[in-house]
Amino acid sequence: MAKKTPSSVHTTPNKNGPGWTNVVSGRVTSTHRTQAAAAEAGRAQARATGAEHRIHGRNGQIRESNSYGNDPHPPRG
Repeated sequence: MAKKTPSSVHTTPNKNGPGWTNVVSGRVTSTHRTQAAAAEAGRAQARATGAEHRIHGRNGQIRESNSYGNDPHPPRG
């Protein structure tokens, strides 16, 4: 049986008010006043679970992506 891959952690603007949230599988795991604080908490959560961490900008586009687990497509070189 294949191992279940951990869900990605997304750091996004808070849809319900000011600040930023970390979201895993559609569920808010934490809220923060600043993007820097949210990104730091999201990074720690992704490292602990071996997941991807995606940081979104205010416009919703992914501006940074990091993998902390088993990367199925590692860089060549």
